[in-house]
Amino acid sequence: MTTIATQVSIADALTTVTPDGLPFRFTAYDGSATGPEDSPIHMHLASERGLSYVLTAPGDLGLVRAYVMGDLEITGIHEGNPYDLMRMMLNQVHFERPTTAEALRIVRGLGWSHLKPPPPPPQERLPKWRRTFEGLRHSKARDKAAIHHHYDVSNTFYEWILGPSMTYTCAVYPTADATLEQAQFEKYDLVARKLDLQAGQRLLDVGCGWGGMVRHAAREYGVRALGVTLSAEQAEWATEAIKREGLEHLAEVRFLDYRDVPERDFDAISSIGLTEHIGVRNYPSYFGFLLDRLRPGGRLLNHSITRPDNRFRSTGAFIDRYIFPDGELIGSGRIIAEAQDAGFEVRHEENLREHYALTLAAWSDNLVTHWDEAVAEVGYPTAKIWGLYLAACRVGFERNNTQLHQVLAVKLDNDHNAHFPLRPTWRS
Repeated sequence: MTTIATQVSIADALTTVTPDGLPFRFTAYDGSATGPEDSPIHMHLASERGLSYVLTAPGDLGLVRAYVMGDLEITGIHEGNPYDLMRMMLNQVHFERPTTAEALRIVRGLGWSHLKPPPPPPQERLPKWRRTFEGLRHSKARDKAAIHHHYDVSNTFYEWILGPSMTYTCAVYPTADATLEQAQFEKYDLVARKLDLQAGQRLLDVGCGWGGMVRHAAREYGVRALGVTLSAEQAEWATEAIKREGLEHLAEVRFLDYRDVPERDFDAISSIGLTEHIGVRNYPSYFGFLLDRLRPGGRLLNHSITRPDNRFRSTGAFIDRYIFPDGELIGSGRIIAEAQDAGFEVRHEENLREHYALTLAAWSDNLVTHWDEAVAEVGYPTAKIWGLYLAACRVGFERNNTQLHQVLAVKLDNDHNAHFPLRPTWRS
């Protein structure tokens, strides 16, 4: 400890990699400090283990590990909604990679012993290269394991975050002051209107979650709707919700991989939040399968998170290890191109980026409201992970790091007729 304090303090090391300074107060267990003293937000590195996390996993992963394990303490924000801190970290903190000489000086001064990685938090998944025991990436077995990791947390926990709609996808806010429930109803109804759903038609909803679209189509439009999900807990909850609403004659949710749906000739297919999970390389087979399941003239609505460009890059370590294992994002241009190459005619596209920022803000508010119950249900570390995740994603949409695109496409009949009106009939 004396070596750390006299040779290189933790605050000095941090100042070296953040030459523009910090917008919040930072202190460490060695007594060093940096950042404005009057900042309402205070970050404290409380232990040597926390320092080892940061040094052995530079970037967001090391900080998250220390935070989850309690070695990085944050005050001045609610752990269920650390939005103000995330906005500072992403907008105002600029890290610079130290030179080799600077890096050696820092490590030598802090102590070589801190380069031994501590065990990661139990909530963390293995890195991608070590998940081979779950099967090849985006195989049915590995996709099932990835979905289980994220969605089979606790239906009760999701009820507290998502609200009565149990909808874990971007809402569509008809007005800025609309409630989350109103916005989720509007989202489902916008999808229904874009698909031109009519009573008696058949809808397939792939990656159906807790059955929100299935129930909306059946209840509001008299459509016979089938939803499929790889989450057993989602399927169980959705089936009970269908029974509660008396929709068994129209709606069904199965615990099933979308690739195993045997039925064909659906009038419409909705895919709301599935594309992020299937892998960019699998887009041709994905769109090909959906095209094959539609009748001629049938429509597809693909709703998914995207990048603001079409350059492929890996998902960040925090999201991959803690939130969406094997998730992949790409730009809407690639999605449209793959749909076209599969044989779809794309008729409409829109970006709902701002709507997702509003949706995430509402989910964060729900988590704060139910914080004590959430901690009791899933544990303090998992609840903290979710608070961090929701707030960071909100900033990502606000900064245009991520977007949300809806793409409407149609399967032409043998005469190349799209069965589409001259002008769209829905209201955005």
